Amino acid sequence: MKILVCISQVPDTSTKIILKDNNTAISSDGVTYIINPYDEWYALIRALELKETGVASDVHLITVGKADVEPIIRKGLALGGDEAIRIDAAANDPYETASYIAEYAKSVGYDLILCGKESIDYNNGVTGVMIAELLDADYIGFAASIQIEGNTAIVNREIEGGEETDTCSLPVVIACQKGVAEARIPNMRGIMAARTRPLKVVTPTAVAPVAAILSYEMPPAKAGIKLVDPDNMDELVELLHSEAKVI
Repeated sequence: MKILVCISQVPDTSTKIILKDNNTAISSDGVTYIINPYDEWYALIRALELKETGVASDVHLITVGKADVEPIIRKGLALGGDEAIRIDAAANDPYETASYIAEYAKSVGYDLILCGKESIDYNNGVTGVMIAELLDADYIGFAASIQIEGNTAIVNREIEGGEETDTCSLPVVIACQKGVAEARIPNMRGIMAARTRPLKVVTPTAVAPVAAILSYEMPPAKAGIKLVDPDNMDELVELLHSEAKVI
């Protein structure tokens, strides 16, 4: 069984975002990039676990981006991925990204495609759904556990107020979240080996974008805090009612 894991590059959560070009773009100056945690900690690690238990034979990693994303996908190799594919195109739109990945996946033929439930930069959570649609494959989201038995995926997923268990024949696209796998850290041997391993760079067929970002807006600055004497509960109740409007 071949598994394809979708990897995306996102800014580290400690990065200070600076807008440029009249708020139509985000400056990359001084930004530290990481693998999207949902892709790394859950999708990739679960794929590696399936390989380690003999369920899968190969775990391939795929990302969309220019040469600056290569350190990110090499970390995936350091963790244990067998092959890394970089689609040589800017990842500007979820539909474009999904189209490029689906085009490559269709040419190879994967039994299982894993991705994170969302990326921590835009929080769209739509790329996996689009990949499934473009491949005419089934899709399961918010997976908290994944088991493979023969040609069937057994997925436990969180729903409002509880959990459900789904079964689906392969091939299938599954979006992963917390609980699917335990995070791990690459060892030094894996890191050193990943530095020199070849990456497969693919030039995709051009895809017309279906959406465009018109502008960005920073969240409003946090208001100052108001201290209330612990002996003055009447004032606290009044503020919660009139200003915070929570009671």
